[in-house]
This record gives sequence, C-alpha cells and structure tokens, in this order.
Amino acid sequence: MKKNIDVLLGLQWGDEGKGKIVDVLTPQYDVVARFQGGPNAGHTLEFGGKKFVLRSIPSGIFQGGQLNIIGNGVVLDPSLFKAEAVDLEKAGYDLKKNLFISKKAHLILPTCRVLDAAYEAAKGDAKVGTTGKGIGPTYTDKVSRNGLRVGDILEDFENKYAKAKARHEQILASMNYSYDITEMEKEWMSGIEYLKEFRLIDSEQMINDLIAEGKSILCEGAQGSMLDIDFGSYPFVTSSNTVCAGACTGLGVAPNKIGNVYGITKAYCTRVGAGPFPTELFDATGNEMRDKGHEYGAVTGRERRCGWIDLVALKYTIMINGVTHLILMKSDVLDEFPTIKACIAYKKNGETITHFPYDIEGVEPVYTEIPGWQCDMTKFTKEEELPEAFVNYIKFLEKELGVPVKYVSIGPDREQTITRNI
Repeated sequence: MKKNIDVLLGLQWGDEGKGKIVDVLTPQYDVVARFQGGPNAGHTLEFGGKKFVLRSIPSGIFQGGQLNIIGNGVVLDPSLFKAEAVDLEKAGYDLKKNLFISKKAHLILPTCRVLDAAYEAAKGDAKVGTTGKGIGPTYTDKVSRNGLRVGDILEDFENKYAKAKARHEQILASMNYSYDITEMEKEWMSGIEYLKEFRLIDSEQMINDLIAEGKSILCEGAQGSMLDIDFGSYPFVTSSNTVCAGACTGLGVAPNKIGNVYGITKAYCTRVGAGPFPTELFDATGNEMRDKGHEYGAVTGRERRCGWIDLVALKYTIMINGVTHLILMKSDVLDEFPTIKACIAYKKNGETITHFPYDIEGVEPVYTEIPGWQCDMTKFTKEEELPEAFVNYIKFLEKELGVPVKYVSIGPDREQTITRNI
C-alpha cells in the first residue's frame, strides 16, 4: 500500500535547516502541515535574493498552490502570528487562500510569556535557556487541562480568557514577579481578531479526508529530536514531542499512514542555549564553524554553540524516528577544513560506550578523522561535480548510520541543493 504521508524533522538540537528543505520538497506534495512547536522555532528560507524567517507558518507557503496546515500540536501566539503573516502578505503571498489553522491548537497567552521569564529567573544558574516565547507554560496549561485553544476564540472568549489570565496572575503574584502586559495584550487581542479572518478547521478530519482522496502530505517538524520532551537531553529540552511520533499526535494521523521519514543533520553539530553538548568546540575551529555557518538563532539571534558531528546521538535519533533518508546540510561550511572529525563513541568513567546513555553530562567524545575536501562546493549543481573526498565523507556517514543520504545542501539558497541518485 502506498503511503502518502512523509515526515521531515531534525535529528540534532534544532537549527538543522528544515525550512529550506521543506521549501525544496514542497513541489512533490499537495499539503504541508506543521505538527508541533511554536514561534520559538525559526525556519529560514532564501531564494530569489530574498530571505524569510517563518516561526509558526509552514514552510510550504512559498510554492504556490499547496495547502498549508497548522496542526493541533502547535502552540500559537496570535500577535506573533499576525506579524509574520502580514509580512508574507506584503511580499505577495495569499495566506488566507492556502493556510488552514486547527481549532485544537493551543494559544500562547501574554501571561504565558511572562511566566516563561519568571520561571527562568527563578532557576538562577540552572536556567534551561528558553527563548522566552511562552512555549513551556502553554504546553503546561495544555497537559494540566487549563489551556485556551484557537477554537475558543469563536464563542464566549472574553470570559474564557479572563479566567485563564487570572490563574496566571495568581501564580505570578505568588512569585513576587513584576510585569506589565498592557502593550503586549493589546497586540495579542489584535492578533485574535486577525486569526478570525482565517479558516479555522477540525484539522484531523481535514487531513484524514485528504489522505482518503489520495493527496500527498509532508509533515514539518520544529526544533530537533535531541530536544524532544521524552527522548532529548532532559531537562534541557523543549516542551513537545519533536520526533516522528509527534506527527501522529500533532496532526491526528495513524502511524500506519507514515511513509518516508526524512531526517536532517548538519555536516557538523550546533546547539543553542544550555545543556550538555559532547562534541562542543571551545577553540578557533568552533569559532570558524560559527562564523562560516552564520550560526546565530533565526528567532533569538543568540550564538549557536558549534562542534563536530556526533554519530552516537545521530544513530539514536535515527532509531527513534525510523529515518528512511538523510539530508545533509551546511556541507559547504566545512569546505576549507583539512581534516573532518566525527564522534563515533563516548567515554564515561573509563568505559567506552557506543549507545546514547541516560545522561550525557560529562561524557568525552571518541573521534575518528576523515580527510577534508578543501574546495568551494557552493557553485556545484549536480552530484557528479562533488569532490571525491566529500563523497567519501558521505559514504562514511552512510556506513556508520545505516541510512542513505538523499539530499545535500551546499548553500542557503533553495537552488543550492543536490539530489543524489540512491
């Protein structure tokens, strides 16, 4: 039986380049659907000399006639959504024609953002490194059955909002946390009215109807698998399931409908915020990766921590997600390095381990070295042009990880993507 739902997600700590690849793959699909996360995740796309950063809107919005769905697993900030959507409309994209929003998606309240800041401040040196967008408190409200959903804006909303706000204010008062949400709330209410202009849907029903019609769907994940609330480097994780299973719960589709799972990894590794990072580099090599890769958060602008590729972690996330194809991003960033390193094991308490352990705090990476290609790959357009040393690097990754590399990105533009014959 042909599977007409494919999933695309990050295999590292986020920032792998999912937005660009969704944009590249969109012409192959009828529908693109976001299944989790919120405006803390910025997907950067470049084409035609222009740069766009999407936070909540699916990255398939640029390719024309495809339907785009914000699923029930997403958390939505109306004010940030409005700002993002208005910018896209000014650029000529008809969102109200092609964008659908789940009524079951949860709303990020202004007080959720305040709570986010208050909780981080209370942690002191144990900060998680949250983006401060209110994601955690919103998901907390969701699982504690206190959340507001998009569908709530259609009936008796003022009363529902007042109750939810009062509950947050009580928590903040107990923390003696000072704040003023006057302007934030004004923008938020404007965003609520703007949301009403879109088609708010029972997304799980729509998606399953599309499946029954034989439509092809690409599920777009946010963040990365190592930030998954269950399987990531807890507690330095996000608040949702970023793995393939999250596509089922975040869109309302059955597991047996999933076909290909595209896992995205950089040719090296990065991380934003706090938390363990076994292959992190604190030297000139790490700084060179950061500068050449423009490793700064698309939403926060924060510097990303950089290091060599971690194959122990990648094998783990490939296993958890059932990855069928790999997509290798930012290969060009390593163009000038004479030697490339890859972590093939960890050492902890004198023991060498090749599986991903319960706690990676304090593990030491065990590296193998691969000769670099030392040439500019950014102008290449087909697989045959790739240098032998880089092809050998790909073959090494495929052997170690047991999954073929289908796409290779050699620059930020959508045209700088090579499809391999596998």
